[in-house]
Amino acid sequence: MPPKATTITTAFAAKAKRESRRTLKDISTIRLSYQSPFDWPAMLAFFGFRAVEGVECVTDDAYIRTIRLGERHGTVEVRHAPESMELVATIYSRAAFEPDDVTSRLRRTFDLDADLACIGGHLSRDPFLARLIAIRPAIRVPGHWDPFETALRAVLGQQVSLVAARRLNARLVDRAGMVIGESAATKPHRLFPTPQEVLAADMSNMGMPGARVRTLQAVSEAFLTDPRLFERSATVEETIERLCAIKGIGPWTAQYIAIRACREPDGFPAGDAGLLRGTATEDGTRPSVAELTRRAETWRPWRAYAAHHIWAEDEDKVIRQR
Repeated sequence: MPPKATTITTAFAAKAKRESRRTLKDISTIRLSYQSPFDWPAMLAFFGFRAVEGVECVTDDAYIRTIRLGERHGTVEVRHAPESMELVATIYSRAAFEPDDVTSRLRRTFDLDADLACIGGHLSRDPFLARLIAIRPAIRVPGHWDPFETALRAVLGQQVSLVAARRLNARLVDRAGMVIGESAATKPHRLFPTPQEVLAADMSNMGMPGARVRTLQAVSEAFLTDPRLFERSATVEETIERLCAIKGIGPWTAQYIAIRACREPDGFPAGDAGLLRGTATEDGTRPSVAELTRRAETWRPWRAYAAHHIWAEDEDKVIRQR
């Protein structure tokens, strides 16, 4: 049964405080349908582990972040309505957003259009993946609100832990991100910087190699030159080739950007340590990158989903071994 059409309603907040810079007078609610199954706790955990201070936060039942479209900005709060198989997004903004644009961005963020039955059926032809899918049938491939932001976060996540990546992202936002509300440790109040803001920012003493700073600047310049930089190409190979042409972007980062920003369902960073560890034999022997690449050929065109199943199993295995 196809998802129900997205419905949009608008109302005005009655008690807006005029004196507060964060007071947002317009409240819009967007209902986003999906096909079951949907693992909302897992989705919240994914974004919670990666939440950038000032830009986004995760509560027990909601994902909240600042958003920008052109000159308009605001905050979106997303909650789960399992009884109607929908996500309910509440947007707080002084200016009206284009509903279709907001809807498409949120559907990509939470991978709401994925046909998990079709994807799972294909991947389950491999007995190894069949076992993982039986354990976690609702795994999706999260995206993000803004492709450029996703790309910069991928660069800042190169060869560091999630905790370190969050710290570097927060530092970048503090240096270059525009403040749109009152500062609060638990509330989003800054926008992730635009390419122009990144290029204009003082990037000294960021706590990372100068080469990485130059990569952030190179990605910013590339996106300004080509606004379609993060659109999918005809093949994932073409997408990766285009991204790797940016100075400082290697295969792992390109694959990650392809999956998260370009929404490429066949992206697969075969050299990722978690994937190699997660596909090791029972005696702990890991495949080579070439061996894993060959094995994953049968998983196409859904290798990104296979990767997320392997990552989830690997994370659980690491936790069990502690």
